[in-house]
Amino acid sequence: MRHKYHIQGMTCTGCSSHVEKILSNVNGVSKVVVDLEKAEASIEMEKNIPCGTFEDALKNDGALYSIHKPREHRHKPVAKKEKSNGKGTGTFYCPMHCEGDKTYDKAGDCPVCGMDLIEEKNLSSNSSEQWTCPMHPEIVKDDAGACPICGMDLVPLQPDLSVEEKTYINLLRKFWIASIFTLPIFLIALSEMISNNPLYEILEQKHWNWIQFSLSIPVVFYATWMFFERAYKSIKTWNLNMFTLIGIGAGVAWLFSVFGMFFPDIFPTQFKTESGAVHVYFEAATVILTLVLLGQLLEARAHSKTNSAVKELLKLAPNKAIKLVDGEEVEVSIDKIELGDTLKVKPGDKIPVDGSISEGETTIDESMITGEPIPVNKTIGDKVNSGTINGNQSFLMKAEKVGRDTLLSQIIHMVNNASRSRAPIQNLADKVSGYFVPVVVIIALLTFAVWTIWGPEPVYVFAFVNAIAVLIIACPCALGLATPMSVMVGVGKGAQNGVLIKNAEALEKLNKVNTLIIDKTGTITEGKPTVEKAGSFDNGLSESEVLQFIVSLNSNSEHPLAEATVKYGKEQNTEILKSENFSSVTGKGVEAIVEGKKTALGNPKMMEYANAEITSTMQEEAKKYQQQGKTVSYLSVDKTVVGYIVIGDKIKATSAKAIAELQKNGIDVIILTGDNHDTAKAVADELHLADFKASMLPEDKMKEVEKLQQEGKVVAMAGDGINDAPALAKCDVGIAMGTGTDVAIESAMITLIKGDLQGIVKAYNLSHSVMTNIKQNLFFALIYNTLGIPIAAGLLFPFFGILLSPMIAALAMSFSSVSVIANALRLKTIDI
Repeated sequence: MRHKYHIQGMTCTGCSSHVEKILSNVNGVSKVVVDLEKAEASIEMEKNIPCGTFEDALKNDGALYSIHKPREHRHKPVAKKEKSNGKGTGTFYCPMHCEGDKTYDKAGDCPVCGMDLIEEKNLSSNSSEQWTCPMHPEIVKDDAGACPICGMDLVPLQPDLSVEEKTYINLLRKFWIASIFTLPIFLIALSEMISNNPLYEILEQKHWNWIQFSLSIPVVFYATWMFFERAYKSIKTWNLNMFTLIGIGAGVAWLFSVFGMFFPDIFPTQFKTESGAVHVYFEAATVILTLVLLGQLLEARAHSKTNSAVKELLKLAPNKAIKLVDGEEVEVSIDKIELGDTLKVKPGDKIPVDGSISEGETTIDESMITGEPIPVNKTIGDKVNSGTINGNQSFLMKAEKVGRDTLLSQIIHMVNNASRSRAPIQNLADKVSGYFVPVVVIIALLTFAVWTIWGPEPVYVFAFVNAIAVLIIACPCALGLATPMSVMVGVGKGAQNGVLIKNAEALEKLNKVNTLIIDKTGTITEGKPTVEKAGSFDNGLSESEVLQFIVSLNSNSEHPLAEATVKYGKEQNTEILKSENFSSVTGKGVEAIVEGKKTALGNPKMMEYANAEITSTMQEEAKKYQQQGKTVSYLSVDKTVVGYIVIGDKIKATSAKAIAELQKNGIDVIILTGDNHDTAKAVADELHLADFKASMLPEDKMKEVEKLQQEGKVVAMAGDGINDAPALAKCDVGIAMGTGTDVAIESAMITLIKGDLQGIVKAYNLSHSVMTNIKQNLFFALIYNTLGIPIAAGLLFPFFGILLSPMIAALAMSFSSVSVIANALRLKTIDI
């Protein structure tokens, strides 16, 4: 029997695998296949099993998931997440992305790799300020004032430390405690290398062993006990990781020493000193654990630097704004601003929310968002963004996007999501990590056996110490961190330079791109079209009347060309006629009933759609402008072409340079435009491009992408309009110009805030640098383990007499992860 059930609560591949495992363990189930996308489980069973049995199995596992038959609509109550009082969102994720993009609601360690979870950064905590009384901390208000209890002035409420900062402080405290108790243990053990050990004149060796044991208890059972908890959890769930090896290695050394003290008679003479006491390894166990703790401490500090880009973006958000209320200036908190509010921005102030200038003009420094250092001139009607800095003039603005809808907030959200996404190259590390720990344990056992059979006296001591060294030196974390650390730093670097990456896969794919398709309007050109002429083909219709029809028709459209014509019409004081039944024909033009007449405006395909014929004379007239790179739209009234409008759009100053740089990197650049052949050719010639295709509809662009992909090309496409969305979604890497539509941005994997081709060069350089960095990290991690494990096993002993102390192995292991993070941090300094 095969039944299908709906599963609720799954968020990632780790969840689906876990659900599959739980349901497979139910008696009578022969096969389970869980589909994450459909949230569906297909269960094969020998005989019918009630759905309640599966419900019970999932409940016993912690009730994280629920199961029910299709068409049974159940809504599992979701626990409300407590709002974070600190600097984070209260959402946590694993730095190694062990379960994909799965997130957690509370701090802790990853159930797979055991590493501390990282908290996403929060914008709201930066953008609001609260006040409290120093005498009565229970008093918390949104505005400054006096305490209602004692009358004292309220002071700004300091936000709680972030989980990241708390973790670091906790690790630092534990490290100092571990160091204080480990140092004397190490010195006692070190004294055994001195002839006529002076310590033995004070106490016998067995008493010093008891002192070492006593000193080791705070280290093992307090400062580093979390390592053993993680090791136990990893063995229990069979998610073997670095802490499994540390727990086994350091735990065996410590337990061996304890048994040696309590039951010395069960040990061979090889393990005993001249005094008859068993040689203990408390110093090895505690030094190993303390050094691993040091590694975790350095790692925590390094982790905080990898997401520094988000922290810098958070600093851009101002806390206060000046709002005009009945003509009066009132200072308010950012979260009190509503859509439509009029705000005043003074010289040097940060712009509080997204909006447009309603009065005044100024220059604005947008470098923190676009990466461009030159201030931009702004006047009435121009858009301004939260976090950018006003120049030396005041202006009034209308709030159009607030809170999570602002560009700054969206950038932070996008960076957070991309930082925890997985790159396909990480699959290699995951495959290796899956077998890593069991193989290391086997190598450690083989090391013990080989030294026992062929090692010099005392064979058991050599075998024991070298087996522990193998367990301790192996570091699967260096392998697991190689990719996500580089991605996190790279995504942040991109955001600071106006390049927004949707996920890690985009970075990896962009590095392989060899063909780039670009649209003309808004991508190569400035996207700020201006009307140059309105002309008539009909003796009975003047140019001003042609313009009147065009403006009346376009007053219903939001297309940039339409906006340009309407703006031009207003400048010419053109009266707008009544229009109805307006519709847009994608890739062709627009149509409506204007003053009772069926009117259409657009390219030749639109005229064909409207059953209006374009004569050769009309084509010749239009061609004069098209050969200059201008766009010509035809106007038809009641199925007769009566006029045209000429629209110019300047080529961006950066376009030619950017295309040349991309070609230098071996990327073929192709123009696909809905414009006519002559206009497209004029633009292509100016940019020295041989490849272009004109009169392309959205489906034509998509088919061209498919054709190139079938030829084995890795295709990226840059576009900014709705007509680009299908091709953007189809190509290997979609690049949206930030000046474009939301549809185009949603379809793309990469968004360029400034919206010019130089941004594609930045994105490509970033992708290349990140992938190079990832490969360096993977190479280092693999080489470290490939060389370190054989050396720890004693490979060099027969040739050079060199053995690796478990303590040196612990130091090497701790710094291997830190070195991977340090290499990833180099991406912060690259010039893209």
